[in-house]
Amino acid sequence: MKLSFPHPLIIMLVFIGFATMLTYIVPAGSYDRVLDEVSGREIVVQGSYKQHENNPVGIGKMFLSIPEGFIEGAEVVVLILIIGGAFYVVEKTGAFSRGLEVLIFRFKNAKSFLTVIIGVLFAAMGNLSGFQEEVIAMVPLLMVLSTKIGYSKTAVIAFSLGSAVIGGSFGPTNPFGVIIAQKVAEVPVFSGSLYRLVFLGLALGFWITYFIKTGKDNSSQLDMSDKKPESLSNSHVVILILVALTFGFMVYGLTNLGWNYNEMSAIFFVLGLAAGLIGNLGINGTARAYSEGFGELIFAGVIVGMARSIYLIMQEGQIIDTIILGLFSPLEGLPLGLSAVSMLVGQCILHIPVPSTSGQAVLTMPLLAPIADLIGMSRQVVVLAYQYGAGLMDLVTPTNGALMAILAASGISYKEWMKTTWKPTLVLLLIGMTSIVLGIFIFY
Repeated sequence: MKLSFPHPLIIMLVFIGFATMLTYIVPAGSYDRVLDEVSGREIVVQGSYKQHENNPVGIGKMFLSIPEGFIEGAEVVVLILIIGGAFYVVEKTGAFSRGLEVLIFRFKNAKSFLTVIIGVLFAAMGNLSGFQEEVIAMVPLLMVLSTKIGYSKTAVIAFSLGSAVIGGSFGPTNPFGVIIAQKVAEVPVFSGSLYRLVFLGLALGFWITYFIKTGKDNSSQLDMSDKKPESLSNSHVVILILVALTFGFMVYGLTNLGWNYNEMSAIFFVLGLAAGLIGNLGINGTARAYSEGFGELIFAGVIVGMARSIYLIMQEGQIIDTIILGLFSPLEGLPLGLSAVSMLVGQCILHIPVPSTSGQAVLTMPLLAPIADLIGMSRQVVVLAYQYGAGLMDLVTPTNGALMAILAASGISYKEWMKTTWKPTLVLLLIGMTSIVLGIFIFY
C-alpha cells in the first residue's frame, strides 16, 4: 500500500499530540510578568524564572484544547469567514474576473513583470499590517490568476503569501512585529528603517526572481494575445475601487487607530454587502453569495483554531518559559557574531510552539535585551534577530494557522510546499544572518 502525505488535519493533530507529550518531558516553570506601560502588554521579568511541579496535560484535556483553540482564535476565524464571504460576493459580481482579464491582457507580453507587481504589493501589505490571514480569502482569486498567467499554484502563493511574510519579516513598520519588539526592547520606534529596507529589497528581489525562474507551469497557461477582454463596467470599477479603499482603510486603522481583528471583520462585512448591491446581486443574492463564501473557508478556519490549540496545551503544561530559558540562557558566553546568529536560530525554533509574532516579541525581548547589554551588543541587533527568526518561520512552520489554511484552500499539500520553498527560505535566513552580523558593527 502506497503511503500518502498526511492531510492538513492529521498534521495538526500530530502536533497537538506532540505538544501534549512534551508536557510530560519538559520541566514546568515560569517567569514573573509585569505590565509594560510602553507596549501595553505583559512582559517577562529577567532572572525571575522559577521551576514548578510538572503539570502534564492528559488525554481529556488534550482533546478539550481543540474547541478551546477555536474559542481563543475566534476573532481570527471570524475574520477569515467574513473576508471570505466578502470576496466571494465580489467575485460573484464579476468584478474580480473582469479586472483580472484586463490586467493580464495589459501585461500579456510581460507576465513576469505582473508577478513582480503582485510580490511588491503583498510585501507592502505585510510590512504595513502583518498581512497573512487576509490572504486566505483571496485564494480562489489567486488560483484563477495562476491558470491565466502560466505559473503553478505554489508559485502564485509564494508571490502573494511569501512576499507578505517577507515584508513583515524584513520591513521596518509591521505593527505586530518590529514595532512591538522595538517598544519592549526600549529601542526607538522606526529606528534602523533604512537599514531594514535595504535588506528587505535584497530578500524580496531574490524571492520573486527565484519563483519567476522556477514557478512556470506552461501546461496551464492560457493564450490571451488574440482576445481583448470586455471593458470594465461602471459597477465593476466602483466595486474594485471599494476593495482598494477597504484595504487602505484597514492598513490605516491597524497602524494609527489600534484596530484588531473585529474592526477588520466589520469593514469587510460592509464591503461585501455594498459590493453585492452595487453589482446587482440583490439582497437575497448577496446573502446567498455570502453564505457560499463562508462554506468555502470553513476548513481554513478549522486549521487556524487547531493551530491555536497547540499553544494552549504548552501553556497549560507551563513549558513555554522553560523552552525559552533553554534556548537563550547559553548565549552570554558566546562571541558577539555567534551569539547574534544563535539568537536568530533560537527565535526560529521558538516560533514553532509560539506561532504569534507579537506574543513572541513580548516573551523574548525582555530576556534578550539585558543579555545584549551584558555582552556589548546593540539591542537593535536583538530586534533584527527576532524579526528574521520569528517572521521567516511563518513560511514553513505547520503551527502557522494562516499558512496551513492557505495551503488547504489552494489544494497544495504541505509536502509540496516544503519541497518547493525550503531552499529559498534557507537563502532568506542567510540574508537575515548577514544583516544581523553586519548590524553588530553598524548599530552600537
